[in-house]
Order: sequence, then C-alpha cells, then structure tokens
Amino acid sequence: MSAGPEGSDRAGPAARGPEPPDGALARLALALERPRVLGALLLAPAVLYVVAFVAVPFFIAIALSVSDATVGSPQIDTFVGLDNFLAVLDQSGFRLALRNSLLITTLTVLILLVLATTAVELLARDFRGKRLVQVLFMIPWAMPVSLSAITWLWVLDSQYSPIDWVLVQIGLLGPGGTFGPSWNLFYLGREGLAIASIVLVDVWRTLPLATIIVLAGRLSIPRERLEQAQLDGAGFFRILFRIIIPALAPVLTVAILFTALLVIGEMSTIALLTRGGPGHSTQILPLWAYLKGINSGDLGQGAAIALFLFPVLLAAAVVALRFAYRAGKD
Repeated sequence: MSAGPEGSDRAGPAARGPEPPDGALARLALALERPRVLGALLLAPAVLYVVAFVAVPFFIAIALSVSDATVGSPQIDTFVGLDNFLAVLDQSGFRLALRNSLLITTLTVLILLVLATTAVELLARDFRGKRLVQVLFMIPWAMPVSLSAITWLWVLDSQYSPIDWVLVQIGLLGPGGTFGPSWNLFYLGREGLAIASIVLVDVWRTLPLATIIVLAGRLSIPRERLEQAQLDGAGFFRILFRIIIPALAPVLTVAILFTALLVIGEMSTIALLTRGGPGHSTQILPLWAYLKGINSGDLGQGAAIALFLFPVLLAAAVVALRFAYRAGKD
C-alpha cells in the first residue's frame, strides 16, 4: 500500500513537465513571446532604416529649402520662407524640367501598362523555355544603371547605331529613304527623339518590375473562372477586358504608383545619356535640382526644386492606394 504514494510522488514531476527557469533570461524569454513585443522587434530594423535614410534627409531638405544655405556656407540659420520656391517658379529651366518630368513619366507609365499586361499573359502560360524567358526578362532590372546606359549609348549612337544600320539596309534611311536622306537619325541630338529615347530606356528598365507586380495578381485569378468563361464561348479579348483587367485593377494601380515614383525620381539615366540636352530639352526635376543645388552651389533652391512635387506625389499616392483598396474589397 505504501508503494502507491511513493510511485505517484516520483511520477508527479515528470507528468507536470519541466518548470520554467527563473531569473532574468526567463523573464526576457517570456517578454519576447508576447506578440506586441515580438512585432516591435521585427519592425525595428525597417523603422530605423526609414528614419535614417528617408525621414532625416527629408527634414534636412525642408530646412534647406527655407534657408539661404549654399555650398560655401551650408548653415541653415537664416530663414527666408518661400523665397526659394518663388525664385524657382520664375525660372524657365524649372518649368521645362517640370514639363519633361511629367511627360516622360506619363508616357512611360502608359506604355508599361500595355507591355506589362501583354507580358503577364505570356508568362502566365506554360510553354517550352519559360524559365529561360523569365531569366532573360529580369536582366534589365538586374543590370547596373551605368552598364545599361553604356549599352544604350552605343545603340543610340549618332554614327554607329545598329538601329540606323538596319534602317539603312531596309531603305528607310539614307538617300531616298522614308526618314530622310541622312544616314543617321541622331536620337540623342534631337529634342523629340531624345525624349522618345529616354522613354524607351525607362520602359526597358522598369518593365520587369511592373510585370512581376502584375503577374502576382494575374496568378491569383482562379483558373476555374477563366475556364468557365472559355466554355461559355468567350474569346481571348472578352476574357481579358471583362475578367482579367477588372480583377487586376488593384494590382495595376500599385504597379502604376511604383513605376511612376521610380521614373519621376530617376536622374541617372538622363545624366548618363543626354545630360539634359540637347540644350535643356531633356532636363527633368531631379537633375535640375542637382545642377542647381550642387553644381551652382545654391542648396536652398536645389532643395526647393527637389521638394516641389512632393505634395502632388503624396496626394496621387493616397488616391491610388485608396482606389486599390476599394477595388480589392469589391
């Protein structure tokens, strides 16, 4: 009879399991298991990154834009209010840069919408060599900007452009050609062709990103829904405009927002290809802000140019995200 209680005493602790350790480490482990604490720790690196590399430079730019700071005297102790913004608005170079920024961004986004939707319909299907096509499709986005610019400088060269050579061979360029008697079109030396060349390069670089964003939404459409439409006799274009594009509306909005922000804030392509020329015909706001703030030494006006589109872009981003949210709920 006495063995029963002793056996139960020996089995009791094993049945209850190990007791949690005591001390500071145990309290720390329990604290880390709380969802709020763990979530804050996981978000902390991203928050620190945004504060260090986005928020701090942004507020420094605001301080510079309302001061008379220059490269030789970078102190921001003199408040000038909106004088830098008003001075910038009176400059013809600024108005031209603003027009070019909006024009290049609009044309790039419109072309991207068509090409990304087309590329998504291709990549959403199974075919031989699909993996290779996907890898090749990502090369423009993976290439460094400087390397891609060097490639395009050769493609658009005023004397040795392979595009001009092909046009000459098929009779569209040269004496008696449709595009004129010249042997070259001078893509980067004419205002209209220079703008078109910049749009072409921007589309080439950002198409992979836009396609990946749209492809994620395309693959989320149930296949049964598309197959049912085919069984009901719907053709390709009817399925595209009645089912696929309405379902992709939220994703297309996000793709438009991301690509527009990338293009309108990108200056490296133009700086490497045309340097804002010929004349100032391809000048854009980011490059004009750099030239005014760094090359000319006027930090206040340079910061004012850089901040000029911020309220417009913020409002456009809010509207686009609200539209995407409502479309997603519907």
